[in-house]
Amino acid sequence: MAENTLTIILVDPQLGRNIGAVARVMLNFGITRLRLVNPRDGWPNPEAIAPAAGADKVLEAVQVFSSTLTAIGDLNRVFATSARPYDMIKSIYSPSAALECLVSTARQGQKVGVLFGSERSGLQSEDIALCEALIKIPTNPEFSSLNLAHAVALVVYEWSLQITSCPSQVLRVGHTHFATREDIGNFFSHLESELDRTGFLRHKKKRPTMVRNIRNIFQRAHLTEQEVRTLRGIIRSLVEEV
Repeated sequence: MAENTLTIILVDPQLGRNIGAVARVMLNFGITRLRLVNPRDGWPNPEAIAPAAGADKVLEAVQVFSSTLTAIGDLNRVFATSARPYDMIKSIYSPSAALECLVSTARQGQKVGVLFGSERSGLQSEDIALCEALIKIPTNPEFSSLNLAHAVALVVYEWSLQITSCPSQVLRVGHTHFATREDIGNFFSHLESELDRTGFLRHKKKRPTMVRNIRNIFQRAHLTEQEVRTLRGIIRSLVEEV
């Protein structure tokens, strides 16, 4: 069953009451998997209890991580939410299109997640680069910033709509499965270490942007575990030939 396989990840959340409000709206739509990356005031946080309004099932199951990569490491497909433009090539989906993709993936037994940034500054470019695509909620361009719980509500509501509908497209992956974010992260580390060694990333000022751009190329490819193994084999083969 795919109904409760969506994971919500909050990166650098600041206020306990906002985490509680997120927990409440998640349980409204039957979602219980909540992960926090470096919550400012630590966890557990007593300020989350009242706004959660009885969503104890979500609060008690919260997982805390020290980095975004480790928080999404076991997930096969992750989208990020942001209202701000980023200087990188990244697919942008409407909420309905994004959640249709994620539901389709979940129906194949894969793990999916949606990333949300902090209340103050949203997601950083480094977080965005770890995700496959962006979800852009169509808000007033002159007043686009949403309350964190409101943004989560829109996503989980759309999930609930998509989970009850018939999929318009399914990607068959055969006997393999979509690569996890950990698989992708290890591939990036392997590739970037060799690019550093050969001098391709030698310009220190340009390196962060170059790395993000390279990562975004592969994020758009919807790589399977087998494809990641093949790419790493290609890197090893090229290195051995040098």
